[in-house]
Amino acid sequence: MTNNAQEFHLTISDPNDSIVELLASTARLPKQQVKQALQKGCIWLQRGKTTSRLRRAKKSLKAGDIVHMYYNPMVLNQEVDDAILIADQHTYSVWYKPYGMLCQGSKWSDHTTINRFTETHLQPQRPAFIVHRLDRATSGLIIIAHTKSAVRDLTKAFEQRSTKKTYQAIVHGNQSLLAQPQTINTDVDDKSAISHVTCLNYDAISDRSLVKIAIETGRKHQIRIHLASIGLPIVGDRLHGEEESRSTGKDLQLCAVYLKIPCPDTKQDKEFKLPDTYKLKL
Repeated sequence: MTNNAQEFHLTISDPNDSIVELLASTARLPKQQVKQALQKGCIWLQRGKTTSRLRRAKKSLKAGDIVHMYYNPMVLNQEVDDAILIADQHTYSVWYKPYGMLCQGSKWSDHTTINRFTETHLQPQRPAFIVHRLDRATSGLIIIAHTKSAVRDLTKAFEQRSTKKTYQAIVHGNQSLLAQPQTINTDVDDKSAISHVTCLNYDAISDRSLVKIAIETGRKHQIRIHLASIGLPIVGDRLHGEEESRSTGKDLQLCAVYLKIPCPDTKQDKEFKLPDTYKLKL
């Protein structure tokens, strides 16, 4: 973390103490900033063997509780675009996750995560659980579960590969010159990985292609690694792309556009397609 990051650990002796006043005094922060920090998920309550985020300023405390505050202004000031609800299926929902939104928080915050956004924006309010992930830099369709049974069934479906996922990406170069569809089966992190790539459009002026990618496996950064391995790095890929791709200044041009899952309620296959409004434009 940066030099501005600070940690505070307070053991509660008087259960009548105000958590906001205690942290404001200890961290030398205005009370309003402490209240905002509570909402953004950087304050934790440890009670016995259980530690969880503390969000309510008036949460009842007990002597012996330990309150942890992980305060980093740079992290807490981060902002991302709103996620967009695509479908509410009651026990689960489908969202468009924008570039930069996370699928997992840290001890420093969770306010830029898709599950926290869902918890605070979906009506009626429900708990939100991650069952599969998109990289921070990848946009597109993601499913959030709202019941324990939906978590179990959807997680199992993704683990057993009984789901189908399709992505679109904008890459440097002319992918239409290659086999259609092109299968890439180079291992990723010494694990088998299979991607099928089809050219949807090619722009000769920019020398870029819009491609569709269907994946049979879900290795970390699989699509980015596979496309870079055939000399067609994704535009905006600063990690796996070539120098040209790293210097565009663009966000990663990779988007999840289609999902098929076995519905945890009906047990029948359910398809979700990303509206054209949110798809990549060549």
